[in-house]
Amino acid sequence: MDLFSRSWTALRAAVAELSDEDFAQPSGCSGWLVRDLVCHLIIDAQDVLITLATPAETEPTRNAVTHWDVTETPPTGDDPLDALIVRLAAAYEQPRLLELHFDDVSSAAGRAAVLCDPSLRVSTRDQVLTAGDYLCAYVLEWTLHHLDLIAYLPDAAAPPAEGLARSREMLEQISGAAFPASFSDKDSLLIGTGRRAPTDAEKAVLGELAEELPLILG
Repeated sequence: MDLFSRSWTALRAAVAELSDEDFAQPSGCSGWLVRDLVCHLIIDAQDVLITLATPAETEPTRNAVTHWDVTETPPTGDDPLDALIVRLAAAYEQPRLLELHFDDVSSAAGRAAVLCDPSLRVSTRDQVLTAGDYLCAYVLEWTLHHLDLIAYLPDAAAPPAEGLARSREMLEQISGAAFPASFSDKDSLLIGTGRRAPTDAEKAVLGELAEELPLILG
């Protein structure tokens, strides 16, 4: 729960520090500008609020790791929902309006996470998880999107080190294999999820694992 809050707080701070010009820069998400990613984060924050307010009566069916589905198709930005995000982001017209909406919804999501009982069973996407596992899964979401946010903003603050480490651990559990010890947590996440192609030298170190990558999480 604490790691969720730290990761979310760091991502919110990174958004708050964006200049108007930064919103028009590309992000690490294919086909999305920074403004599109921030609009997506509003949807994510709404999902947190909705899920924490949707209790389940049955036993958990997933945990923080199995919450994620692995697909074979990388996002292109052409998916109808992805395209809708672009139109929604453009509708704000002024970056500060988008930032204000994000701040309102994201702060509410952060408070809801702090106040909830981690043992509460919640329902989302036809899954049942404990609230603690659900929020832990979002540490990976926040960390990856923090990296997406700053992909072309070299002076922006990076995600918390503990969030990077925990996200790498979860990605390794999802893949069923460990990334080489010589890989930083950041590079493990970027290469592991297809956000950066490995160099020839990195492929050699990855060995057979290189054939299993990237892991496209959905």
